[in-house]
Amino acid sequence: MVDYGVTESRYGKGRDALLDAAIRAVADDGLRRLTYRRVASEAGVGHTLVAHHFGSIDTLVEQALQRSFARSVATISTRPGSGDLNALFAGLSTFAEVDAVDQAFQFELMLESRRRPGLRPHVRRVRDAYVDAIGTELTLAGLEPDPALSHLIYSAAEGLILEQITGDDREPTDAALNHLRGLLRRTARPTEGTDTECMRLQGL
Repeated sequence: MVDYGVTESRYGKGRDALLDAAIRAVADDGLRRLTYRRVASEAGVGHTLVAHHFGSIDTLVEQALQRSFARSVATISTRPGSGDLNALFAGLSTFAEVDAVDQAFQFELMLESRRRPGLRPHVRRVRDAYVDAIGTELTLAGLEPDPALSHLIYSAAEGLILEQITGDDREPTDAALNHLRGLLRRTARPTEGTDTECMRLQGL
């Protein structure tokens, strides 16, 4: 199985619950209204506990973004590491429907990074990780490695998610993704060394 660079939390369920509370708070109220007290209220704990765990709002936001990414990166493929283009973003519309909070949180951070340049490295790192993960699946499917194509697909998926979570309609998302997969299938060709590259990416 391909490793998308996602690191599981090492801090336990209590800390994860605070991160989830921060994600919900930002998704609901925006990043500018995020405080220890707001997270504590969302989590049902004292605000000093939040400060004790994270030390600063910036650290809280950075770790919340990593946790949100760890969940949403799984939507890139329902069969990660297979190179199956039919599986590419196959669960995306469902995820956006049942867990719009993670997506809204990430969009809030993207928008806020225009006003707070300190956020940009974190947002860029997550974006690059998505693009790399998409590139891995495309290479396994037999497409020539092309970061620009991976970035294009990432941007298309982001746009579809934004439309879905602000419009409550998954059908256009599914239809567009089906069309995207069809275009990629027509583009994919077995390339010399693909089998070797697949084995390398899968760690075999």
